[in-house]
Amino acid sequence: MAIETPDYKVLEQDGKFEVREYPAMTVARTAMGDGDFMRLFRYISGGNEAEQKIAMTAPVLVQHKGEDRGMSFVVPREVAAKKVPAPEADDVSVDEMPAAKFAVFTYSGRRTDANEAEALSKLRAWAEKKNLKTQGEPVFAYYDPPWTLPFMRRNEVMLRVAQD
Repeated sequence: MAIETPDYKVLEQDGKFEVREYPAMTVARTAMGDGDFMRLFRYISGGNEAEQKIAMTAPVLVQHKGEDRGMSFVVPREVAAKKVPAPEADDVSVDEMPAAKFAVFTYSGRRTDANEAEALSKLRAWAEKKNLKTQGEPVFAYYDPPWTLPFMRRNEVMLRVAQD
């Protein structure tokens, strides 16, 4: 069974680095903290005003710092095209993520502070080498469930590219 992922257009590719253009997306979001994933899981499992089950998508998006600090799940296109059910819980919101261009680095391994820091460092160095002006805090994208072997996991770190 294939899991839906967001559409994007690759503008430039250089090994594990890409510049991508994403359309606007609807996301279910919760603040970072204990139980953050379970809050989103309850929402897609029917914990919403319509008691509607919503298919899981990938990746789960995590932002550790800044005003958008939290974890997000991209709402499937079919659900987003209709009325997205409001969450029952106050600690989950449905928001629009605006269209944007991102510099992206793809890597594998477990979600650890050290792996994230190393991946972010590589992305920042590549963006600087390419004279890409980035802005805002990094977003980490995790595509696989926790039981996936670390070397088989697809993870990404993304930095928004400033518009000229």
